[in-house]
Amino acid sequence: MKKFILILSVFILLEVGWMAYGRCTASKTAVPAETEQRLREKAQAAKAYCSKNGYNTNYCFLVDFSLHSGRRRFFVWDMKGDSIKYASLCAHGYGKNSTVSKPVFSNVEGSYCSSLGKYKVGIRSYSKWGINVHYKLHGLEATNDNAFKRTVVLHSYSPMPETEVYPMHLPLGISQGCPVISDEVMKEVDILLKAAKKPVLLWIYD
Repeated sequence: MKKFILILSVFILLEVGWMAYGRCTASKTAVPAETEQRLREKAQAAKAYCSKNGYNTNYCFLVDFSLHSGRRRFFVWDMKGDSIKYASLCAHGYGKNSTVSKPVFSNVEGSYCSSLGKYKVGIRSYSKWGINVHYKLHGLEATNDNAFKRTVVLHSYSPMPETEVYPMHLPLGISQGCPVISDEVMKEVDILLKAAKKPVLLWIYD
């Protein structure tokens, strides 16, 4: 009888553990319904753009700067599974009177602002920040076509929280216009990009 109770207890503990793990895993990509709906709409448009222009159609990166900076707003979107693969907090540029709650966008060199629009993710290179990897970004629109000249790149920053900090905002000063994400997600992004056979699209919008 004691042995049965012990085995039952172990099964219960395992079940509780898996449930907790499931909640933890889900929380890393869970977003409000309104945010997910907007993501799906952007992802549809992104997929059409990628198909037409010879870009990777397995996944893309979507950055929604209309969202609170204390919430995840960088998304790796799985276009095959039509779902969020990874999500991270993302800093915006601190230039031109940007505040923690409202970024000001600019394409001007020296502005230290984020720029809206679609980007082609370019070559992998060394970064002194985060996991010591960054990816060049090439702006594809009039709103961001100076990105490469401005050294706007995708990189991580080790002090960036891995979990949401809402209702607090991310502090200004993390980004000079680059989309800056967490080390954890940057590691996953790096794996995906190193394996990519076609250019990957990154789209910043508000």
